[in-house]
Amino acid sequence: MAIKSWSICAVGKREMTMDEFMRWMKKFDADKDGKISREELADAVRVSWGWLARLKAKQVVRTVDRNGNGYIDDSEIKNLVEFAEKHLGVRILNL
Repeated sequence: MAIKSWSICAVGKREMTMDEFMRWMKKFDADKDGKISREELADAVRVSWGWLARLKAKQVVRTVDRNGNGYIDDSEIKNLVEFAEKHLGVRILNL
């Protein structure tokens, strides 16, 4: 599941707009509940960042899931974006 509009910036990070990032994450919302579970996030991470996804997904959920319910919902997307930019080599463009 590739995003064709991703580009690589001068510092080697993948670039996408916030809208592209949101659309990409929603593709992994398997049960269409509007939230990303640990398992769904592991699938997203695995597609882009390899087979250490399970460990990375657990770290992401622990870091960005402020209410501790095990899901990343709309109110926590900003936390996910910050984590992705800091740890996953992604740069989200605010256009």
